[in-house]
Amino acid sequence: MVRATSPRIGLGVTTAALVAVLAGCGTTGTNDAQPQPAPPTTSDPTSSSSPSASAPTATTQPDTAASTKTGEALCKSSELKLSLGHGDAGAGTVYRPLIFTNVSNHPCVIQGFPGVSYVAGEDGHQVGPAAVRQGDKGGPFTLNNGDSGYAEVGFVNVQNYDTVTCQPQMVRGLRVYPPQETASVFVPLQTTGCASDKIPGDQLTVKTIQKGSGGQ
Repeated sequence: MVRATSPRIGLGVTTAALVAVLAGCGTTGTNDAQPQPAPPTTSDPTSSSSPSASAPTATTQPDTAASTKTGEALCKSSELKLSLGHGDAGAGTVYRPLIFTNVSNHPCVIQGFPGVSYVAGEDGHQVGPAAVRQGDKGGPFTLNNGDSGYAEVGFVNVQNYDTVTCQPQMVRGLRVYPPQETASVFVPLQTTGCASDKIPGDQLTVKTIQKGSGGQ
């Protein structure tokens, strides 16, 4: 009985050892396989090289292109010819259209109130306060080559003021700043203005620019 039993024990041990070895090999193979899915994580949407991250840059391009395609930038002083039309008198004030004509070779947009003041002397110094705005700001409109817009300017007869209060001074024209511009345009006009800012009223008034030439 002892001789018959010994081979079975050996076989059992050998089989168990073989199973353990195979199990060990199977475990090692599984561990090696787990890291393999890692490469797809390089497409992280938060990466600077991913399409999602670069999208904000792409969305800013159409806005720039659209504004360029319109070809309607704000009118510059160098693109405008300014002149004074004839006007009507009323209650001690003469109202005349200040005309803005597009002399460039492309359309431009104009909107709002121009800056207007009297100037005198060779140095072009300002005489009295600048024109006071009257009314509401108008909407933007396009001036094609040769088109005009105008702003109504009111000129008070300053001779109606007390001389001491007014401090009258001869002026040689107007300094005009088109809306949203920092470069001025000189418009000749010989008249008299008040050098003082103590007068009981406004020697110059201006309304928003509108389409047309003011009937001129």
